[in-house]
Amino acid sequence: MKRVTGIGGIFFKSADPKALSAWYKNHLGLDVTDWGGALFNWGGEGSEPGMTVWSPFAQDTNYMQPSSASFMINYRVENLDELLAVLKAEGCNVVDKTESSEQGKFGWVIDPDGNKVELWEPPNGQERSAV
Repeated sequence: MKRVTGIGGIFFKSADPKALSAWYKNHLGLDVTDWGGALFNWGGEGSEPGMTVWSPFAQDTNYMQPSSASFMINYRVENLDELLAVLKAEGCNVVDKTESSEQGKFGWVIDPDGNKVELWEPPNGQERSAV
């Protein structure tokens, strides 16, 4: 079974996500979208198509709880349910909840440093779906 197949996104807290997004757009050339994040498409010959999402969140977001870290990495996976079962069997601290939407399936595990790690299974046939 494949586990992680790529980085789906990098999410982090900001005191002013709009101003921070504008700084990255103006100074580093990120193509910031209307929703405030940027998409980095990747793939090529011999590589699966996909993307990595860059997105600042409000400083007071609860999305990264129970972690107290100011960031969260989202990893692409092929089979979320199977991977979560394996991680539980291996004794990992798996968050007892998953979510499904048009963007795919999401689950979480807490790493040994207490960081919340998001696992994302894109929808079938939609390798370029945004999270």
